[in-house]
Amino acid sequence: MSLLARLAPHLPYVRRYARALTGDQTTGDHYVRVALEALAAGERTLEANLTPRVALYHVFHAIWCSSGAQLEGPQEDDYQGDDTTRRLMRIAPRSRQAFLLTALEGFTPSEAAQILDTDFAEVEQLIAEAQSEIDAELATDVLIIEDEPVIAADIEALVKELGHTVVDIAATRTEAVDAVARKTPGLVLADIQLADGSSGIDAVKDILARFNVPVIFITAFPERLLTGERPEPTFLITKPFQPETVKAAIGQALFFHPRRASKQAA
Repeated sequence: MSLLARLAPHLPYVRRYARALTGDQTTGDHYVRVALEALAAGERTLEANLTPRVALYHVFHAIWCSSGAQLEGPQEDDYQGDDTTRRLMRIAPRSRQAFLLTALEGFTPSEAAQILDTDFAEVEQLIAEAQSEIDAELATDVLIIEDEPVIAADIEALVKELGHTVVDIAATRTEAVDAVARKTPGLVLADIQLADGSSGIDAVKDILARFNVPVIFITAFPERLLTGERPEPTFLITKPFQPETVKAAIGQALFFHPRRASKQAA
């Protein structure tokens, strides 16, 4: 199989990564092109012990680190892109890479370590650093839709630990809709099966019909959302959940949501 045939399925994704990393599609495409030219000329090779996708990102990373990352100032606040782009560019290049590789591109921390030529522990530390910056900047009001008091309390503690404010905890669809009428949240964390037999899915539909806010489903019944019959949620966490999984999902949901609701005064 030719080099182009091996890499073609992965090129749209490495272009996406390059755009997010550099803050600009034209600049990102330039570095992707340089990486491909280096491969074609034999100046770089795909590591045989890596999958083609991981190997491609590994080559791109080497090219970027040898040139693009060296050109950045400590704080790049003059980008003309959207809010997400400006927030990304304020994260240090190496932490930004680890965050994007795992949060945007879906690589595991182990795969990210291979791409970044480092070990698992450093990738975890880089992600934590990026996550800390994101959490501090994106503090918002959170609505929890959960009918189990103990689970609701656990989620509330995680949310507060990240610096967010829990504006209400709703146990039914009606309570959720009423809570949003009182104060618009910047994030919704929702269970599916609620106390009175009502549906968290329906509650979220009611909310999204009025407000554009990110939603994370936390449920013991993920199969109810993974049916293929409707657009599936980007953020779906299965109970019992790991606290770090919930924390990471909150940061990613707020960071990548295109129009995050601003925090309102109490």
